[in-house]
Amino acid sequence: MEERGRGKRNMHSEKNKDERNRQLEAMTEEERDDYFRELRRERRLRRQKRERWKKLAVLGATAVISFVVVVGAVSGITRFVITKSSGSGTASNKDENKKGGGEATAEASAQTDLLAEANLKAAQYDYGGAVQLLKSDSSYDKNADFQAAVKKYEETKATCVSWPLEEVTHVFYHTLIKDPAKSFDGDYKEGDYNQVMTTIDEFNKITQTMYDKGYVMVSIKDMAIADENGNITPGEILLPPGKIPFVLSQDDVCYYHYMDGDGYATKLVVDAEGKVRNEYVEDDGTVSVGDYDMVPLIDRFVEQHPDFSYKGAKGIIALTGYNGILGYRTDISYETRPDDLDANKVEWLDAHPEFSLEKEREEAKKVADAMKANGWLFASHTWGHQNVGQIDLAHLQTDTEKFKENVDPLIGGTDIIIFAFGTDLTVQEDYSGDKFEYLKSAGYNYFCNVDSSKYFVQIRDRYLRQGRRNLDGYRMYYNPELLEDLFDAKAVFDPSRPTPVPPMG
Repeated sequence: MEERGRGKRNMHSEKNKDERNRQLEAMTEEERDDYFRELRRERRLRRQKRERWKKLAVLGATAVISFVVVVGAVSGITRFVITKSSGSGTASNKDENKKGGGEATAEASAQTDLLAEANLKAAQYDYGGAVQLLKSDSSYDKNADFQAAVKKYEETKATCVSWPLEEVTHVFYHTLIKDPAKSFDGDYKEGDYNQVMTTIDEFNKITQTMYDKGYVMVSIKDMAIADENGNITPGEILLPPGKIPFVLSQDDVCYYHYMDGDGYATKLVVDAEGKVRNEYVEDDGTVSVGDYDMVPLIDRFVEQHPDFSYKGAKGIIALTGYNGILGYRTDISYETRPDDLDANKVEWLDAHPEFSLEKEREEAKKVADAMKANGWLFASHTWGHQNVGQIDLAHLQTDTEKFKENVDPLIGGTDIIIFAFGTDLTVQEDYSGDKFEYLKSAGYNYFCNVDSSKYFVQIRDRYLRQGRRNLDGYRMYYNPELLEDLFDAKAVFDPSRPTPVPPMG
């Protein structure tokens, strides 16, 4: 019986293989490449999912600690089932395995994975999602481990408090400096870099300190919910005592031409494992792939500390468009080459005769999709890095149209705008006027400026407005006292910086 069953499976496998070969032969070379690329991607994602759940089942703090016992119990059940399937156990168990083959082991493994997934949700404070995930499983009523986990989730959720939305701080960075020796080399750009940039070493210390203090990344969309008509209602952020929500963002993640050779990453990429990382051009022209800017550094940190993220939230990436996005030259001007094309673009195009706008956009969209799937949000920083407080309405309209034509299709659109130069639409208490009405009609619901206050939040019927705090060389050098709730600036400040930092003006 068993041999005959194996024979049938092998025949079935051969038939599938023949059919697949026929399909492959009928494909073009490009279609075959796409097929195998998608096949590798699916295998990689399945492998990553298994590895992630194994790691996250025993990671985390606070609420997760209470779940470790449950994970251990389920692991014990899995080992017991595997032992039974290998030949030991009672006669009834042996009979059951004979009848079901590996079904019992597969079911136990699936339940272990499900519990690990629920633990991840709970580690990231989504207790309701964790409860629903387990209760929706058909085995819940007879699974004591699921029931015990749900009890723990519900008990922990009952201890959570609703955080005052008007007291959510928002911090931001510009592109991180990978090699300070190149950024601070005494040329005419050193002063600006010293003022508004942050080194990787500083960033990592800040991140670790904020985590140690109980800070948790939340989405700006957790703070306020916009419906399809742009109407805004306050959200709710529920956290255990001792946890502090904050919003994170980063400006100008475009890797501008002027930064080439100055110690910065050159683009974001998706690596062979499906993770978003950076490319960096070494002195000898070779390209290294690693974690050289905020996006991959935060991704890696959350992989190790899932409780640093509220329901999987990451940060907001603010993009201009005139040099493209994420390190890809995606603006139409690179293809049309107008007479007034910027000299940096001309030089770059001359050095890249193989340039294809379609290919650049395709690669940028692939990175953006991977980032969104991993909790990142995108925002407009205006297409041309405009000062919205100074330009007129016509100029704002033209700039916004360029963003919508060149950037929105790659990021899937956005209803968040983070104003360049730290400016704002108005100094008045509430938004009104032609510029606001235009941006609102263009689909924007969330508006961010720069404010050195600990927090500035407005939630109105038609918008959320939030001030942001710059964590850069200027603020750490001149106003370290304004950052004391977040970290000790003296302990973080990179000694490779030239000091003092030039005053802003």
